[in-house]
Amino acid sequence: MSKQKNLKKNKPSHLIDDMELVRSQAQIEQAVHFEKRIYDLEQLLDIAKSFSENLEINNLLEAIVYICMAQMHVLGAEIFVRDLISNDRLFLETSKTEVPNEELPSISMESSIVSKLLEFQKPITMEELKKQTKNSPDLSVIDELSPTLIVPLLQKNRLNGILVLQERIAIENDISYTDYEKELIMSIASLASVAINNASLLEKSSTDMMTHLKLKYYFFTLLTDALDTAMLQKTNLSILMFDIDFFKKFNDTYGHECGDFVLTKVAELIKGSLRENDVACRYGGEEFTVMLKGAGKEEASIVAERIRQTIDEYDFVYNDQHLHVTISGGVSVFDSSKNPVTLSNVLVNQADSVLYESKQNGRNRITVFKAKK
Repeated sequence: MSKQKNLKKNKPSHLIDDMELVRSQAQIEQAVHFEKRIYDLEQLLDIAKSFSENLEINNLLEAIVYICMAQMHVLGAEIFVRDLISNDRLFLETSKTEVPNEELPSISMESSIVSKLLEFQKPITMEELKKQTKNSPDLSVIDELSPTLIVPLLQKNRLNGILVLQERIAIENDISYTDYEKELIMSIASLASVAINNASLLEKSSTDMMTHLKLKYYFFTLLTDALDTAMLQKTNLSILMFDIDFFKKFNDTYGHECGDFVLTKVAELIKGSLRENDVACRYGGEEFTVMLKGAGKEEASIVAERIRQTIDEYDFVYNDQHLHVTISGGVSVFDSSKNPVTLSNVLVNQADSVLYESKQNGRNRITVFKAKK
């Protein structure tokens, strides 16, 4: 120890000051590094909480996109998600293009892109991916998104999706990703993958596989929450009930496959006539229910009539046979002053009762429930 003190005494003072400065700077850099890691861990906890609270798949994907954009300083991000029904393709679910799901940009689960992402299990640039999968026909699907980084959404040895980070905001003229940033985005991707898997399981268990509409019991769960909110905020909430007219004749005349075709197409037309936050449900058999949040009597009547007219005018073609399909409908509206119902089944029963009136009065029409004063 005394020897070290003697050496220090023998060194010029400016060298001692420089050494102390270097040591001090190193300590500061190390402290900043640890503070950054602690901050990022706290951020990951908040992100995990945000993801776990989002069980609706579309809202979840939107949350993942915005969080990744903020964390990685990119101007855009897109997510491919494994198809809920067939599991054989990854669809670009965050696409803003208004097309049926099967027409969305997609990647086959048998693509070499999928196998390579499973093999590497880490983020990869487009240039690296091209080198590894030269002949993949799916490369252009990702390339069109102008990716700066491609991140696998992994759960165990399963690929639940692909996150594509787009144009990056330059930091000191550098748009590359550090190893630490790649490690961070993989941590976020792991959380996102688990959340997507959970949301997908809920989506499957609450969705009618034929029509892709919500099932009755899940619909009532959503309706109960929506009605509680409407009562609290004194806003409107509307229910539409529809029933396919003379549905049995399609089964009897053309077979049950024709009946399934009519059900599927009617469900598609109903869903296509709604806003994103409206909920459509297959109530049972050939009956459908729709929940319109914030819609009063006039707006709900317009939506119901638009759906009825759309189906009435649509050319249903099954095995070269042109079928004329019509529906009857009923509308009920929660109103805190005119129709202050407190139970979701009461509101649905009101719509169902006037649906029966539409049937009795000639079908292919809409009837609105009138609350007794």
